[in-house]
Amino acid sequence: MIGRILVIDDDKDMCLVLSKFLTKNDYEVDIAHTGEGGLKLLRDTEYILILCDYRLPDITGVEALQKIKVLSPNVPVIIITGYSDVRTAVETFRYGASDYVTKPLYPDELLVTIRETIAKNSNKSFTGDKAQNGKTDAAKPSRGTTTKSGQDFIVGKSVQSQTVQRYVELIAPSDMSVIITGETGTGKEFVAQAIHRFSNRSDKAFIAIDCGALPKELAGSELFGHVKGAFTGAVNDKQGSFEVANNGTIFLDEIGNLSYENQVKLLRVLQERRIKRIGATRDIAIDVRIIAATNEDLNKAVKEGRFREDLYHRLNEFKISLSPLRERKEDILVFADHFLQKANVALNKNAKAFSPEVTDQLRNYYWHGNLRELNNVVKRAVLLTQGETVEAEALPQEIVHSMEMAGISQHHNEEVSLLKNIAGSAERQAIIDVLEKVNYNKSRAAELMNIDRKTLYNKLKLYNIKA
Repeated sequence: MIGRILVIDDDKDMCLVLSKFLTKNDYEVDIAHTGEGGLKLLRDTEYILILCDYRLPDITGVEALQKIKVLSPNVPVIIITGYSDVRTAVETFRYGASDYVTKPLYPDELLVTIRETIAKNSNKSFTGDKAQNGKTDAAKPSRGTTTKSGQDFIVGKSVQSQTVQRYVELIAPSDMSVIITGETGTGKEFVAQAIHRFSNRSDKAFIAIDCGALPKELAGSELFGHVKGAFTGAVNDKQGSFEVANNGTIFLDEIGNLSYENQVKLLRVLQERRIKRIGATRDIAIDVRIIAATNEDLNKAVKEGRFREDLYHRLNEFKISLSPLRERKEDILVFADHFLQKANVALNKNAKAFSPEVTDQLRNYYWHGNLRELNNVVKRAVLLTQGETVEAEALPQEIVHSMEMAGISQHHNEEVSLLKNIAGSAERQAIIDVLEKVNYNKSRAAELMNIDRKTLYNKLKLYNIKA
């Protein structure tokens, strides 16, 4: 067996199907129908991955995720959700979710997502092991290259994307700290990886830490390490992520979720370039480039006292802001084509293009989850496509329906505009008729129309009536 997976979902029929399918693909499976039931299993068993429904009968998906990360910080979690909940499910990434899948579940799509998530999670551990042994290697990339995690960094056509690429090439050779801002799913980690691989540290470790997934009580140990006996459960010395990333780059995602105590420790690292393991008596000198990312307004967090102002200015030596996908429509088809090719390889399909209708729908959809949502939609569409062209019926109904509603709204607006024009033309002619009847005596005209003189003058101006 490859490893053990925990499924937390109150749909017993779906759990049974998932269990049989995953067992057939060499995974051991445990099932829980409530959040607390899943947490009880997690206390006694190690898992390589958890599938967790967003809607549970006893606790919310976010609450379950937060508790999972306390019990087992390193286990990847995939959220199961209906497509109508995608906007909300995307927010679970702030709390450490690795990916999401939408109902109805398709076995092949789910299996690809599971394998990709486990591989990515294993790669992070592998990168850390290599860094400790001093055996990392990487070549500097050209535009559109592959990162250590095996995922491509694609440069879009939009002005925003081209600007980001210029910033990456400009800032990468320096050792300046960088803050990357943008909505969830806009590709902040991809940009951080590109900065690392264009830098002089590209042959050293790139360590990614999701601050949203770090339990408050364990964050210090994960970041800075601990010595044996420092606290209950510290049975061995442990290197923290900063030691593992020495001479390389550390990427702190969702930096705004870091506790105030650990913000103080991070500030000290930036100022002194030294760390101290929890329980240790001596400092350790380090040389690490820090890239931080957030989807919230850190300036607002500073004003509200949730984030240290001095730490913010230390990190903000250079800022890169990523625009949401809906604001760079020229990039949508670039990324959609890229995801199409990825899906073909993963699913052993041969889809070659999108139909004109699908192209329009992809380009004009709102994309609450940005690139992550686009990737998932394209992957599922390729799975459902039998021929070489992806047709509209392969898209989620929510996307098709949203476009239909947009069309209805536009038609409604056009009708309202037409009615307003008709009404306006009729009113203009009525005013002219009254003015002619009273020989353009405005006071008398206003009296006959039962309006005051000021209103009449406004209407004369509005309809460009020369009186």
